[in-house]
Amino acid sequence: MPDVDLQTLWPMVISGGFVVGFLVGLTGVGAGSLMTPFLIAKIGISPTLAVGTDLLFASITKGSAAWPHHNFGNVNWRLVAWLAAGSVPGSLAMLVVLRLLDPDTAGLASFIKHALIGALVISSLAILFYPIITRRGAQVVEPTDVPVRRLPTLLLGLSLGSVVTLTSVGAGAIGVVILTLLYPTLRTRRLIGTDIVHAVPLTLISGLGHMSIGNTSFVLLGLLLIGSIPGIAIGSRLTGKLPDWLLRIFLSIILCFAAYQLSQKL
Repeated sequence: MPDVDLQTLWPMVISGGFVVGFLVGLTGVGAGSLMTPFLIAKIGISPTLAVGTDLLFASITKGSAAWPHHNFGNVNWRLVAWLAAGSVPGSLAMLVVLRLLDPDTAGLASFIKHALIGALVISSLAILFYPIITRRGAQVVEPTDVPVRRLPTLLLGLSLGSVVTLTSVGAGAIGVVILTLLYPTLRTRRLIGTDIVHAVPLTLISGLGHMSIGNTSFVLLGLLLIGSIPGIAIGSRLTGKLPDWLLRIFLSIILCFAAYQLSQKL
């Protein structure tokens, strides 16, 4: 655990967990895109520890949202399988690179910050243009009628596995938008449900890998979960009650602000 006084900062940590949990419950996005910058810029956690802790946080928060999506039939399990076939090896490969190269802490921290800023900007653009992408005029069909584009889906999973393991960002915001491009006839709720379920094993494996090299704070994780669990419950109940365009503009602004905050720490 770094030299951060969590006894003083615990209200901020819990409130941050609540806000992120609320947004995850409401939109399916935010567990990585918002939490990691919050931990680095506001709490003062090192980038490596923030990414490792946030990956486990994301796996638990996404997992709590995955079961309802499965019950409502919002998951295309064939897509999940092909995404995982790429993302799991991609995640493991990135973990091996991090372990074998054993980079110096300062250099790795700087690299992660730069990679995270880029991922946040891409995520904000993806969220902002998501409604435009989904207006493409193809007929909406059920997931059993959608043929799996195996190679593009596999490559998407591979890319997500590498990026998410390195930065903890992208499993939600980037993943769901690219899935929309690959499967424009699939219902939006099924795209979101599929992306959330796929993010669970990806973030869990990545988080466990970071934990094995000491990049996890269980005290910090516990405080975040205390705030996020009620946030997820409230956010899930509000889903569909607010205009989608308003939520996405708001979230895009937040992600850009998070990228700006990190850029001031370089």
